[in-house]
Amino acid sequence: MEQQTHDVLIAGAGPIGIACAISAKRVGLDPLVIDAGALVNSIVHYPPQMVFFTTPELLEIGGHPFPCSGAKPRRDEALKYYRGVVRAEGIRTQTYTKLQNVTRDGDMLRADVAGPAGSETFRCRALVLATGYFDHPNLLDVPGEDLPHVFSRFDEGHRSFGRKVVVVGGKNSAIEATLELYRAGADVTMVYRHHEFRSTVKYWLRPDIENRIEAGEIRALFRTDVVRFEEQSIVVCTNGQNEQTLEADRVYKLIGYRPGQDLFRRIGITLDPRNGKPALDPETFETNVPGVYMAGSITAGNKVSEIFIENGRFDGEKIFGGWNERNGGKLS
Repeated sequence: MEQQTHDVLIAGAGPIGIACAISAKRVGLDPLVIDAGALVNSIVHYPPQMVFFTTPELLEIGGHPFPCSGAKPRRDEALKYYRGVVRAEGIRTQTYTKLQNVTRDGDMLRADVAGPAGSETFRCRALVLATGYFDHPNLLDVPGEDLPHVFSRFDEGHRSFGRKVVVVGGKNSAIEATLELYRAGADVTMVYRHHEFRSTVKYWLRPDIENRIEAGEIRALFRTDVVRFEEQSIVVCTNGQNEQTLEADRVYKLIGYRPGQDLFRRIGITLDPRNGKPALDPETFETNVPGVYMAGSITAGNKVSEIFIENGRFDGEKIFGGWNERNGGKLS
């Protein structure tokens, strides 16, 4: 298969990857954006009824206004908005195409990808990694974690009507899922390893979940760790000594995500062994591998929760804002 050559290849078609593509186009480049899943794949996997925590102006990219029907946008409105931005900007995308590895090929980069048509190779002078972290759920590393009734993403409460459900985790997403499950008629128990909810819980969620727990409508086990998952049940241990088995038709393990650092290591990017942060030029976001840049949550290493769409959407300006001065204009 003939190799395709591009000015810039952007891996990750989320809001930040799209924003990087807009910044590249505005300095005269013609980027190709690829993604292992759909366009804005992380948002695709949000629960269908989800409402964003933030306001629409903080999710805007490329100066395109984000209209929505309420104070905060819904999942479906976000999907429509980012599709519209891609169309308006004329951004080339190739979805369901996963970046496998990157190597140096003279003055070019060789990017090996796998997609619907099989294996392909792209050549580019610059690569931007904006892969995010939603494809890599955190693991508990306990037996039974791969059983079919254990899920790492929440879908919707309706599926669990009349069923016994356990939610593992106690941050915003876990609390929101627990409340929806309760209101959909599930018998729901929360399992959380800390002794109380953290101060970062959204102000409108905290009184709701605390009142439901106090009223006995939702069961909450604090200082509790998962020992193992079993068929239709979960074994937990409270305070390091009291082990018990909870019936569970479904388990939602909502304990966060991590960046896919195996790819970064294959490419040759240096990662800090203490916090996983990549070696980056703070002015341009170029890594220690010449021509390879990073944007979005993956720039924070293991602390992915420090960067969201709201603050990562400007990373493309750092990468491409002074591009012409540094590179003499268009690459190809």
